[in-house]
Amino acid sequence: MIAHLTGILLSKSPQSVIVDTAGVGYQILIPLSTFYQLPDEMEKVSLHVYTHVRQDMLQLFGFQTEIEKEVFLLLISVSGIGPKLSLNILSGIGLEDLLGAIVRADSERIAAAPGVGKKTSQRITLELREKASYLSEGAGVLPRERVEIKNKEVFDDGLSALINLGYPSKSARRVIENVLRNNSDMTLDTLLKEALRNLAR
Repeated sequence: MIAHLTGILLSKSPQSVIVDTAGVGYQILIPLSTFYQLPDEMEKVSLHVYTHVRQDMLQLFGFQTEIEKEVFLLLISVSGIGPKLSLNILSGIGLEDLLGAIVRADSERIAAAPGVGKKTSQRITLELREKASYLSEGAGVLPRERVEIKNKEVFDDGLSALINLGYPSKSARRVIENVLRNNSDMTLDTLLKEALRNLAR
């Protein structure tokens, strides 16, 4: 079973990479959090890997950090969650937000991820709350208090705008939350100005 790979990054996309190791190209599925931390193509890369074996298929899932892989493994331990859905959850919410939502038993936040329904999100919080709390504390990833969002459309539009400008999803979400923490009822224009000012520091 492959648990770790180091090689040359032949190609990358938000969904997968191809890593050349000793002349063999491995296709590895990845979450967005890992994609944003990848080096340029043709440079050296190292990934923590989970090998998923089925009767008709062998798939590799890669992660930039060990904690990403640990959270991925926690998710697939829940009934009804396979590797691809687990990857969707990590990509759709982000590591810190996900751990925070599980610890707070915020099933609505988790249900917002693509492909996750209400019952599945409730199972995640019920089964993983204690483990997520232990994992976040042990790894130094402290779940942040969720920001009250009075206008979700402004939040989503601001996040989308920053991502389209080339900022990583994790950084964009964090700066928008920080801005809204001081003023949760601002317009999109004001939000973007404040967010860009913070990112420029």
